[in-house]
Amino acid sequence: MFAFGEKAEDYDVLVFNEREVRAAAGIVFLFAFMAFMNGFLMGNNDPTKLMVSVFLFDFFIRIFINPKYAPSMIVGRWVVNNQKPEYTDAKPKRWAWSFGFILAATMFYLVVLNDIRGPVNILTCALCLGLLFFEAVFGICAGCKVYNLFHDEKVKHCPGEVCDLSRGRAPIQYLNVAQKLIFALSLLVLFYLAFGDIIEFLIFGK
Repeated sequence: MFAFGEKAEDYDVLVFNEREVRAAAGIVFLFAFMAFMNGFLMGNNDPTKLMVSVFLFDFFIRIFINPKYAPSMIVGRWVVNNQKPEYTDAKPKRWAWSFGFILAATMFYLVVLNDIRGPVNILTCALCLGLLFFEAVFGICAGCKVYNLFHDEKVKHCPGEVCDLSRGRAPIQYLNVAQKLIFALSLLVLFYLAFGDIIEFLIFGK
């Protein structure tokens, strides 16, 4: 009942199915994003309060009981149960999810208990959404990367085998000149769409 990670054949450490973890992150991100936008655009904080409470409860189960009994992980497992598992070390996930739990507890104190509205809770929520987005879409676990900085025993099994520094990239993974130009132009356009009004105000004063 109380465990962190599961045993898998040919692995000497407890692991998670990375596909399941990413699916769970995507599920939480979807509902958290809808709640955040509802509060940000409509001024209705009730969905945010509900989502923060669920988020905190979910991460409490992940860290202090067993991740496989957390609601988001259960749904994530069900969604991807027909896909081949991709195993990753369990220990770094506890480090990452503990950070998520701290953010959720902070939001619970600010938004649910004290109904505080301001830049602090907006930035905290935005940070949570960003971490969930990178986990779900790119398979990048920021907390897992920090784990290696504070532990002598490095992570052995990472998503996409990024821990294996001896592994070279396949030709299909490189960008050609045209792709690099499109990438650079896309970043410029996105930057302008996000901050164009601020830039025009600073330059033209209107």
